[in-house]
Amino acid sequence: MYRIVTKKELNPTVTLMEIEAPLIARKAEPGQFIIFRAFEDSERVPLTIADFDREKGTVTIIFQIVGGATMELNTLNEGDSLHDFVGPLGKPSETDGLKKVAVVGGGVGSAIAYPIAKKLHGLGCEVHSIVGFRNKDLVILEDEFVKVSDKLCIMTDDGSYGTKGLVTNALEELIKEGNQYDEVIAIGPVIMMKFVCQLTKKYDIKTIVSMNPIMIDGTGMCGGCRLTVGGETKFACVDGPDFDGHLVDFDEAMHRGTMYRDFEAHAREASCNLLNKEVK
Repeated sequence: MYRIVTKKELNPTVTLMEIEAPLIARKAEPGQFIIFRAFEDSERVPLTIADFDREKGTVTIIFQIVGGATMELNTLNEGDSLHDFVGPLGKPSETDGLKKVAVVGGGVGSAIAYPIAKKLHGLGCEVHSIVGFRNKDLVILEDEFVKVSDKLCIMTDDGSYGTKGLVTNALEELIKEGNQYDEVIAIGPVIMMKFVCQLTKKYDIKTIVSMNPIMIDGTGMCGGCRLTVGGETKFACVDGPDFDGHLVDFDEAMHRGTMYRDFEAHAREASCNLLNKEVK
């Protein structure tokens, strides 16, 4: 069983958990993911690894409480154990040879961007991090990003913290200042990654995005995580999750991401009803 060592609320809808999983921690790299089940009858859900500690044998996950499975996961506390915790899956992010990179994170996607920024910083790369949130209350991992970034831009939609505006505003400003990036790495909502790629294509800057579509088995067999990249079908679980953002069909990815919206709403309602009964 996979014991929860630490549980911390990062904001009202985002939770951090440090899980005891020594075999996964031993091999995990930034960009890879795990698949968990909170209970035996729970849905299988992928989450990108937010951090790991090889000495302690722990893996950190950060999740947003948006559906039935994450609501179930959030009912567990320190000392409890997850039923399944499988990984590391997917290909690690490629970092070799990069000297100057802009890492762009949106919302809870910033939790995925952080380990990549951390590794690049550790390799001696100059890291400019741009993270965006709807408002001040949703900002996460600010202290962690400060430690691994040569420059940090925090953006909020309403201007309640950092600078008002979108991550693309900050990125374009940095480019216009003369910063020449070997690569831009964008992680967050699909629509955000799409607009980052439209911007960087204009400046001919290589851009990598992390795609996290619907996924079931994590081994390429179910086909649920398929994407169109450069006109070819790819599977995020085994071919990714990192892809050349200028080749990804984002419109198709967004359309496929809405296919199970009604089902997820039903699952969320069922979980709410179950939790309410348990509380009573």
